[in-house]
Amino acid sequence: MEISAKVHPGKLEEFLSRPIFSYANVPYRIKPYADLQKNPFNSIEFNWDVEREIETRVHERGTDGKLVYAKDGHIFHTTLAEKLLILLLAKLSNFVPEGGIWMNTQRPEWNDANNALVGKGLSVVTLSYLLRYIVFCKELLKKEVNASVQLSVKLHGFYSQIFEILNQFTGMLATSFSDEQRRNMMNALGQAGSDYRWNYYAQGISGETAQLPITELISFLDLAQQYVEHSLRANKRSDNLYHAYNVLSLGDKTASIKYLYEMLEGQAAILSSGMLSGKESLTLLESLKHSQLYRADQHSYILYPDRKLDGFLEKNSMTSEQVSGLALVSELIAANDKTLLVRDEKGNYHFSGHIRNAKDMSRSLEALKTQPRYADLVQAEAAKIEALFENIFRHAEFTGRSGTFFAYEGLGSIYWHMVSKLLLSVQETILRTRNESSLMDLMNKYADIRKGLSFNKTPDVYGAFPTDPYSHTPKGQGARQPGMTGLVKEEILTRQAELGLFIDQGALAFDFLLLNKKEFLADPTVFTYFGIDGNQEQIDLKAGSLAYLICQVPVILQSSNENCITLYFANGSTQRIDGHVLDAVNSRHIFQRDGAVHHLVVSVAQD
Repeated sequence: MEISAKVHPGKLEEFLSRPIFSYANVPYRIKPYADLQKNPFNSIEFNWDVEREIETRVHERGTDGKLVYAKDGHIFHTTLAEKLLILLLAKLSNFVPEGGIWMNTQRPEWNDANNALVGKGLSVVTLSYLLRYIVFCKELLKKEVNASVQLSVKLHGFYSQIFEILNQFTGMLATSFSDEQRRNMMNALGQAGSDYRWNYYAQGISGETAQLPITELISFLDLAQQYVEHSLRANKRSDNLYHAYNVLSLGDKTASIKYLYEMLEGQAAILSSGMLSGKESLTLLESLKHSQLYRADQHSYILYPDRKLDGFLEKNSMTSEQVSGLALVSELIAANDKTLLVRDEKGNYHFSGHIRNAKDMSRSLEALKTQPRYADLVQAEAAKIEALFENIFRHAEFTGRSGTFFAYEGLGSIYWHMVSKLLLSVQETILRTRNESSLMDLMNKYADIRKGLSFNKTPDVYGAFPTDPYSHTPKGQGARQPGMTGLVKEEILTRQAELGLFIDQGALAFDFLLLNKKEFLADPTVFTYFGIDGNQEQIDLKAGSLAYLICQVPVILQSSNENCITLYFANGSTQRIDGHVLDAVNSRHIFQRDGAVHHLVVSVAQD
């Protein structure tokens, strides 16, 4: 959407109030909020009746049968404003103040190596990107501030509920949430989301609509932004890095947060959010370089801190001091009862082999409770024993293969896509904070991250051909798993800005803040390329220039004593434009590949 707003100005605003968008009829059902609290690991049910209804419609109407229909039997269409708002409301209904977005829909996020966080995990990463989303929506709506937008009646009610809840807890924004206050707000938001979902599951969409003034919607976004920024600030670590994921722990009336170790993903996300100033961003990047995430041999960053995993004999082992004071343990050992623990010949204790998780522990304690000699002891000490079990195995902190594997996204592994996401987020920060005093230091940090990427390395260091994209570099090995990885996307985006290429208000604009003049040719050469007609063409390049293609139209940058653009048209004529912004008409010729513009020469004044 950010790209669309730059390439097609006004198009998204036009869609805000036009009911031309549809919904997919997904036959999954998220369980009621009460069930999510009881077991967030099992939160989805498949509705076979809806699936059969979809299959029938597909047979009758084709793929349109997979869409949501209103009660009048026609496909339900809504506005872009509603589509944007419902995405935000869905996230806010799972918002845990100062914790993140509750991952309770059985789906991992970008990094599925952390898939064990599903259920108990809180995503600060999603919260970071949600801030960027809110800011974008505000800017989009401000262009239509005197208008109103059309929403479904039920969605308008959902929105009003969330708005009321946000207003109810505003006093906490000046301080911090207690575990009780956090649970209260979380409950209110979660129940509102659950009520909306289950009303839709039961009744579908009526087709009735309501109008919402854009000024009111912007006020709602302003308030939501305050909550998101408050929670992001609360996730700043003492080392100036930011948490990426947290763990939610629910008590009877409390919601507490447990923090995990630092992750590279969290740093890329908070930088991308746009919340940090240039100085704050610089402080983060300096801390990152001196953190456990930096891998000196590759001059780059791993996903999570490397660490030594306990061997088999080191696991599930407790000293007598760790179980001292637990009368139930003493009674069980005296009776040679191995329901919970066993003691070895050295006097150390181990949980019995059949106890694999907290559920097994609870079942074992319940079984002991049925025996009169243990019942009172179980009642008195069950919580302590369960806490000891968690302290030994730390299941709540288990993230998935990221904490147990040694390759792919595992321990000690560089995941190049995330490094490129970090690079892009730093570039965006530079462009956003270019008027701040931190500019040159941030540009040096950007260059340092870029230096660690593949094509700046020799094959023996990279472990592969340097210009080929690879997925990851495990500890002690070279690059592995070649292919068109996610790294390529961010490389294209960052490279465009490095070459000065931007699109704004539907027109080509050149900004050379990140241009490295050392890339200019030292000697003349010939640029060979394939034109729009598919034929091979050549252009002579002078020393002190470089060339690339935009929509198959050559752009030649050359050092000069002035800033201007010279257009060379296919009919042999030329046109000079002062400055570095091309007009919309000629930009459109290039975007449409109509052949009118043969090539551009962009003169770049010497510093």
